[in-house]
Amino acid sequence: MTAAGTDERAFQALTQKISKARGLSCESYKDKCLKRRIGVRMRARGVHTYDDYSRLLDSDAREYQELLDALTINVTKFFRNLETWDALQPHLRRLGAAQPDLRIWSAGCASGEEPYTIAVLVLDTLGEAAGGRAIIDATDIDRLSLERTREAKYPDAAFTEMPAQLKLRYFRDDQPLPLVRELVHVRAHDLMRERPPRPPYHLIVCRNVVIYFERQAQERLFQVFVDALAPGGVLLLGKVETLFGPARERLRLVDPRERIYTKPPPA
Repeated sequence: MTAAGTDERAFQALTQKISKARGLSCESYKDKCLKRRIGVRMRARGVHTYDDYSRLLDSDAREYQELLDALTINVTKFFRNLETWDALQPHLRRLGAAQPDLRIWSAGCASGEEPYTIAVLVLDTLGEAAGGRAIIDATDIDRLSLERTREAKYPDAAFTEMPAQLKLRYFRDDQPLPLVRELVHVRAHDLMRERPPRPPYHLIVCRNVVIYFERQAQERLFQVFVDALAPGGVLLLGKVETLFGPARERLRLVDPRERIYTKPPPA
């Protein structure tokens, strides 16, 4: 077997080991993404082959958590791509007018900037009195991300795209006020293996997560989102993500630039 073939076999053995040991669906991720992020940890620990890194995982249990953090990392900020949230606001206003209660899912919430952004948008759009009508499920597979979301204390860099007046109104000491935090319900959830926590949802936000999965996994996840949406509900994807497969026939694209879709009511 060639060196490249041996290397590929070692990579596949490593990803199977990670999946079995920690429950991460490595088979759903693109190999290119996995290799890049595993490579970050290998360089950090000074090992050069997948076999050596596998042995390191056996001898240092803490490295598993470092690896999971690297595999599930998402770069995010409050109101990242402000124009996206501006485009979402009229849809949120429509949903708020039509629904007595709003169920919202921030899928792959990373360190929490996205669900707290949604909470601020709900309060600012529908009024603080209407905030009590909303439930925002903030889910992620990564333990450290969930801990950061629950702690909800953020560095200055997280606010660089957030309108100053919104930060002044809804944050103190770089933490969201209680009226913001009480809307967000943080829970562990594996997008690839578990059902949505609280369907049907009126709004699902999943930005820049799906792109890391293989096409078959993407199609399956899109179907999950469509099934979890209430009629008239809204799905927001990342700017570089495109809905395809059978799910595409069940939603209507209403904003091509911002990747906003709605689920038409049944005929």
